[in-house]
Amino acid sequence: MTQASPAKPDGHGHLRDIIYGALDGSVTTFAIVAGVAGAGLDPFVILALGFANLFADGFSMAAGNYSGTKAELDDLNRLRRLEAERIARDPSGVRAELHDILAAKGLSDDTLEAATGQIARVPRHSLAMILDGTHGLAAADPHPLKAAFATFGAFLAAGLVPLLPFILDVPEAFPVAAVLTLATFFAIGAYKSRWSLASWWRSGVETTLIGGLAATIAYAVGVIFTL
Repeated sequence: MTQASPAKPDGHGHLRDIIYGALDGSVTTFAIVAGVAGAGLDPFVILALGFANLFADGFSMAAGNYSGTKAELDDLNRLRRLEAERIARDPSGVRAELHDILAAKGLSDDTLEAATGQIARVPRHSLAMILDGTHGLAAADPHPLKAAFATFGAFLAAGLVPLLPFILDVPEAFPVAAVLTLATFFAIGAYKSRWSLASWWRSGVETTLIGGLAATIAYAVGVIFTL
C-alpha cells in the first residue's frame, strides 16, 4: 500500500493583516475627522476627506501588503529551489546538515542517527527541515492576494466607524465619532487577545491608548491651524 503524503499546511492565517488593517483604518480615518473637526471645518469636508482616505489609503495599504507578502513568497520559492538542487547534488552534505539541525533540537545517540536517516531518505522532508532549521522558514506558503484582501476589508470596516455619525447626521457628531472610535480600538485589542497571553481587557486598553494618542495628536494639529 502506498503511504499518502502529508497535506501541505494552509498557511499562517491573516491575523496580522486584519489587525494591521483595522487599526490603521480606524486611526487614520479618525485622525482626519479629528484634524478637520479641530480646524472647525464643515462636516462635508470631513466626509469627503474621510472617504478619500478610506479608499486611497486602504488600497495603498493592501497593495503594500500584497507586494511585501509576494516578496516573501518569492524568497521562499528561491530558497526552496536552491536547497532542492543542493539536496540532489550533495546528499552527504545535506545529511550532515540535518544531523546538526536535529542535534540542536535535542536529539542524540541512536535516536539522532535514526531520525537523520529517516528524514534524509525523503527529499521533501529534508527540504522542509532545512528551510525551518537553517533559514527559519515554514513550509506553508504565504498568500499575497488573501493578505491584501484581509487588510483592505479590515481597513474599510474599521475606518468607516468614525464617519458613521457624520453620514447619519447625528447631533454632536464629533464626540460620538470619538467614542465609537475608542470603542473600535478597544474591540480590536480585545479581538487580538484571543491569540495572546494578555487578558482581553489589557490588550484592549493597550490598543485604545495607542490609537487614542494618534487621534489626540491629529486633533491638536487641527486646533493649531485655527489659532
